[in-house]
Amino acid sequence: MDLGDRAESIRFLIRNRSAYFTDNFDAASQAEGIRVIPTLPAVPRMNAITERWIGSCRRETTDRILITGERHLRLVIGEYAKHHNRHRPHRSLGQRPPDQLTSPEPPIARDNTRIRRRARLGGLIHEYSQVA
Repeated sequence: MDLGDRAESIRFLIRNRSAYFTDNFDAASQAEGIRVIPTLPAVPRMNAITERWIGSCRRETTDRILITGERHLRLVIGEYAKHHNRHRPHRSLGQRPPDQLTSPEPPIARDNTRIRRRARLGGLIHEYSQVA
């Protein structure tokens, strides 16, 4: 396997358990110093869910921000992950974020309810909540 100059920057390879990836593929990756991490067995949706999250993260954050280094990238992705799990509505969960699945239904906003908006990632993402 010839990765050229990029071999030093690649530390992990996450792959599915397809028959296309043989032991020789894993051995060649490991010879380059890349740790191969196969997805869990019997979880066919894992790839789709992972690819969907990565795509959403890229479209909503990293494609819109100039990343200045690894530390900055980790900060941006960490902030997006918090937003994704605590505030972002998910259609498959009844417009509720994953962290609120066990909590009671939020109250319905009335005409006189005040809404608070919080900016995240320098105003790239906004979170809304009712003011008590």
